[in-house]
Amino acid sequence: MGTQAGIKTGGRPAKLSSVRNIGVAAHVDAGKTTLTERMLFYTGASHKMGEVHDGAAHMDWMVEEQRHGITITAAVTKAPWREHVLQVVDTPGHVDFTIEVERSMRVLDGVIIVLDGVRGVEPQTETVWRQRCRFGLPVLFFVNKMDRPGADFARTLESIRNKLDVTPVALTAPALDEQGGEEHAVVHLLHRTLVRFGGEQGETVTSEPCPAHLWEHCATLHETLLLAAADADEALADQVLAGEEPDPAAVIAALRQGTLAGTLFPCLAGSALRNIGVQPLLDAVVDLLPAPLDRPPAVARLPDGGREEVVLGNTGPFAALVFKVQLWDGRRHCFARVYRNRLRPGDQLAFVALDGRTVREQVARIFDTDAGRKQRLDVAEPGQIVLLAGLRHAGTGDTLCDPGHLLLLERIEARQPVLSLAVEPGAGTDEERLLDALDKVTQEDPTLVVSEDLDTGQRLLRGMGELHLQIVLERLGREFGVAVRSGRPAVALRESVTRQASVGCVYSRPATPDGKHPELTAGATVHVRPAARGAGNSSVVTPEVRPLGVELMPEQSDALRQGLTQGLAAGPLHGAPVDDVEVRLKQVELFGQQSSPDALAAAAARALGKALAQAGPCTLQPVMYVEVIVPDENLGAVLGDLQQRHAAIRSTDSADGSAVVACEAALSGLLGYATELRSLTRGRGQFSMQFARFDMGSDLGPA
Repeated sequence: MGTQAGIKTGGRPAKLSSVRNIGVAAHVDAGKTTLTERMLFYTGASHKMGEVHDGAAHMDWMVEEQRHGITITAAVTKAPWREHVLQVVDTPGHVDFTIEVERSMRVLDGVIIVLDGVRGVEPQTETVWRQRCRFGLPVLFFVNKMDRPGADFARTLESIRNKLDVTPVALTAPALDEQGGEEHAVVHLLHRTLVRFGGEQGETVTSEPCPAHLWEHCATLHETLLLAAADADEALADQVLAGEEPDPAAVIAALRQGTLAGTLFPCLAGSALRNIGVQPLLDAVVDLLPAPLDRPPAVARLPDGGREEVVLGNTGPFAALVFKVQLWDGRRHCFARVYRNRLRPGDQLAFVALDGRTVREQVARIFDTDAGRKQRLDVAEPGQIVLLAGLRHAGTGDTLCDPGHLLLLERIEARQPVLSLAVEPGAGTDEERLLDALDKVTQEDPTLVVSEDLDTGQRLLRGMGELHLQIVLERLGREFGVAVRSGRPAVALRESVTRQASVGCVYSRPATPDGKHPELTAGATVHVRPAARGAGNSSVVTPEVRPLGVELMPEQSDALRQGLTQGLAAGPLHGAPVDDVEVRLKQVELFGQQSSPDALAAAAARALGKALAQAGPCTLQPVMYVEVIVPDENLGAVLGDLQQRHAAIRSTDSADGSAVVACEAALSGLLGYATELRSLTRGRGQFSMQFARFDMGSDLGPA
């Protein structure tokens, strides 16, 4: 059925068994874009190696990416290797753009996680790992920068074991010469060979038996590799335990089996910048990572509440998932992964919107993408990642399907923004142009939110961090020609409660003299109490109804839930959203026809508002997990500065002349920290942070 479906490359369809949909993900500055550039060059997909530090990386095609030297948006391209087609997605490493990683992981079949050989597993690596775990993606680790002073392959494997709680299995290892220095080569542990990378750009790969002095350092890793393969395939166990050397093809098959099952995590070593170890990684992608048909079928919800397995292939009603919206040449385009059947320009599609409406769309054009370039296609095949033009309403997470067979694949969750900027039109820009531009960028990025401050009337742009908002402002000027004036960044607050409270309230609105609006009256009693930090809100609507014996209609129950949702949208202190509160609607009082759904919603919202005000309301701030890396001589000054910012220091480690400080701090105390850290360390310090939770400042724990 599905095996004949294919992805076109070079004019020929490739069978799905020869396709690898893979992502490259990492902590910021681990070298994943440099690695992707090498992968494209060695596969022949690109004829020139672009360098990130020169602003010439093929995959970093946006002006802002080239200017800042970082990846901002996930870029998709294709590369041929050993008669296979690799669909490669290069994702951002900076935590501000983590939505790009999240939504890319949703449509991939496997992932390469790049690690810095000096630093091992870093904070954003752990975030990427959690995203990978959520979708159950098979993983290859590439330990990069092994040419740098302080790089330690064994220590990096240990950090994978300790921080990610899995057992890494080395497939290649760095080659050391007789003096202990790095060679321009890696040891292939399965084939017992020394693989060298010659030519001007490492394109000439030669292999020779591994010298004895090198193999002494690698024999234990070789044994570990064979034992891991034996665990995955019992047929190999007897050979390995007997000390025999099994057939390499059988070992590869066993490693593939374990990798796909998520019990094996192969690791390869190299240096992408020095052109070392990339070709063995490409071989491992083909040999060990899954084809689309190797992945379990996607499970979709049906409008009637049922479930359906979406099996990849040409048979069955069309299904695809939109995982990203992007403005391309000023026009709205959607990235989609096709799961079932084919799609052609002009086809009619439908999707179920968040509010339950069925929306119909028509595909105008279909494109294949290569980073910042696109090429028109006549058909989109199952397993393919394509760019669709002409969809006016579909957004991130929507399931495109046959209008006669509606279904919903698992949506992509967007994180809530933690920082806001007041924005207003600059000189030469009117309000309407600014609003139009903001609407377009928020369609692209679900972690961007535009709202209005009810107290000041200012328009607020909310995002995931200072860099995130800075990039958006730069794009507004460059892409849309919109001048924007912005205020100082302000953290996004939440509210909660510190004790229990119950409040009853009767809402009453008299009829209008003209008779257009009848009298409304309804009563509600609401009980609130604090929930655990990070637990979110929960509400229960099973009230005692007065007069006794009367039952609530479904529309009345829905109205009460809507009222509670409205009440939690704005707390009593700052009008900020309310978090971590348990709400129970205890009683509802009905007054005949006067207790319409609108009256009930208003009564529930007012009772909840009063209960929150009496339950010891408190302010929650975004708390960040921070890791700071500084030279040892600057550690004292940096620790003193962090303590002045009321950071709770969790650990301090030192190795190879550098100190690593792990701490938690309120985001409000970290605004502008990058500039201060550069000053304290003469530009040699660096830090990363990621959102931990909303909490009261006093609950960070002892420093």
